[in-house]
Amino acid sequence: MSPEIATAAVAELVDVRRTYRMGDELLHALDGVSFTFRPGEYWAVMGSSGSGKSTLLNVLGCLDRPTEGAYLVRGVDTNGLDDDALSELRSRELGFVFQSYNLIPQLDVLENILVPLFYQDDPPPGGEERARALAERVGLGNRLSHRPQQLSGGQQQRVAIARALVNDPALILADEATGNLDTQTALEILALFDELHAEGKTIVLVTHEPDVAERAQHVLHLRDGRIERIERGPEGTA
Repeated sequence: MSPEIATAAVAELVDVRRTYRMGDELLHALDGVSFTFRPGEYWAVMGSSGSGKSTLLNVLGCLDRPTEGAYLVRGVDTNGLDDDALSELRSRELGFVFQSYNLIPQLDVLENILVPLFYQDDPPPGGEERARALAERVGLGNRLSHRPQQLSGGQQQRVAIARALVNDPALILADEATGNLDTQTALEILALFDELHAEGKTIVLVTHEPDVAERAQHVLHLRDGRIERIERGPEGTA
């Protein structure tokens, strides 16, 4: 993968459209979205069902490609990458936290945290030490040999957060990360995101819960595949 011109953007969408064919109809899940996520920002993405939230996250996470337009990660235009190069970029630059955790049941906690490094052609040294340190950080240092089915929902989500951080990603993506958790556990997970933001991590969190969105620095509202409005916090720029 050849480096492109450096940019201040962590992730940049340029007139992105994502269209799906449903029978004889075309569904415009994203309809001309242009937006820039900059280093250290913490965004919540909100919108009703069908607004394009999940599609936006899939494009940001390089799990889906735009039908039209361009998506750049740290200045690299993903349109120019084949599937192998895209997987390599994803494993190095992006971290994912899903509502359903998406842990591999056959692997223990330590192995699950290490998964993103398995997909790198040349993983950085010290990966296991970093994974152990992250497990300690999320309060699971004494559970490294446990498998997901031996953990509570909150503990599984902590593993997912540690996994999202093991590659020191440019962008952390969270999809309804507290949706399956009780109130107290959800608050503990959100506190972890607060800490990561305070450390300068760039976070995009999809949620339908206003109280969760209030924890973010800025809020992006989608409607019918388009940006309806933007609410910037006091640190935001116009």
